[in-house]
Amino acid sequence: MQIADRLLKTPPYPFAELARLKREAIANGVDLISFGIGDPDQPTPAFLVEAMQRAVENAEYHQYDETGYGDPVLLNAIATWYEKRFGVTLDAKTEILRLIGSKEGIAHLSFAVLNPGDVVLVPDPGYPVYKVSTLFAGAESYFMPLLAERGFTPDLAAIPADVADKAKIMWLCYPNMPTGGTADLDFLAEAVAFAKQHDILICMDMAYSEIYYDADYIPPSMLQVPGAKDVCIEFHSFSKPFNMTGWRLGWACGNPEALAALDKMKSNVDSGAFRAIQEVGALALQTDTTAYFANLRAQYKRRRDLLVDGLNAAGWNVPKPKAAFYIWAPTPGGMNSADCAAKLLTECGILVTPGSAYGPNGEGYVRFALTITCSDPEARIAEAVERIKTNFIVKV
Repeated sequence: MQIADRLLKTPPYPFAELARLKREAIANGVDLISFGIGDPDQPTPAFLVEAMQRAVENAEYHQYDETGYGDPVLLNAIATWYEKRFGVTLDAKTEILRLIGSKEGIAHLSFAVLNPGDVVLVPDPGYPVYKVSTLFAGAESYFMPLLAERGFTPDLAAIPADVADKAKIMWLCYPNMPTGGTADLDFLAEAVAFAKQHDILICMDMAYSEIYYDADYIPPSMLQVPGAKDVCIEFHSFSKPFNMTGWRLGWACGNPEALAALDKMKSNVDSGAFRAIQEVGALALQTDTTAYFANLRAQYKRRRDLLVDGLNAAGWNVPKPKAAFYIWAPTPGGMNSADCAAKLLTECGILVTPGSAYGPNGEGYVRFALTITCSDPEARIAEAVERIKTNFIVKV
């Protein structure tokens, strides 16, 4: 059987490869500590699970979702939450579109907007779906380096004018995956001005907007920048903030024309999200979750501190991120990413992602996800640190 050329050009999805390595190590009897995939290890909050148990009995939800952009209950809840969280007013009928998880929307947006030969500005390192969906749409990626000295924000002034003029989309992600980098309103305003100058649609991935650690930084929305709706849509997810990765629910919001194009694309390839899940998503946003989020952030902060402090005590040089639940660790001793990840797996029974999986500028880093599926994640992180101190010998 012959497969499409686009798949022949597509490298293996790094998270699928991590899942394979994890299965293989466990099958070989390794007591594996996995920092691989960023999948929250805590259960979905009980009040949402209980609401789902009730909602799934509603026979009306057993049919196709014919609500258009989404169940009005969900869309109105998103609009209310957005205004409270960011001070941004959204029209629930035209400026919000529910998604079957933000990954689905991110992938389909390329097919809705791009033509073969178009140029897309893609962060490097970055979420692989940005460049792969660009490839699938027949467009070309121009990679924007994310460097530590710039706080992992791209240098927009370094993008050649002819490239910027050809670009149709710019992908951004803050808080950033995989680096944990953050962006302030000054940078977001600079990006909006750049997009207006060159007629570019900014697609802002905000899957980690609610995962942050310190009072001096609360992730802003790009839509807080005056005029941003003219050139921007944002992608949000229930997966990371509410531990709902398996439920598949998210939304896009912002520029109405871009959302209409995405909806037209989606209406031809999917049949909407299960409305029972949309009802539960609305409840998640309508409920006072102050205490829940305080506890969630405290959990990840303890894990962050335990791992970063431990790695640094073992001779690494790792900064503490302000947001997201990843540790973007420079490899010790000048090792390349793949060798470092292999050494951690074979000598320590620890699974991490080589930074090179996210693009050439990820070389020299490995990514630890602070999501450890076990009964006591903090104890496993402490054990991982001890294994590294004992077995991971770096020859400088």
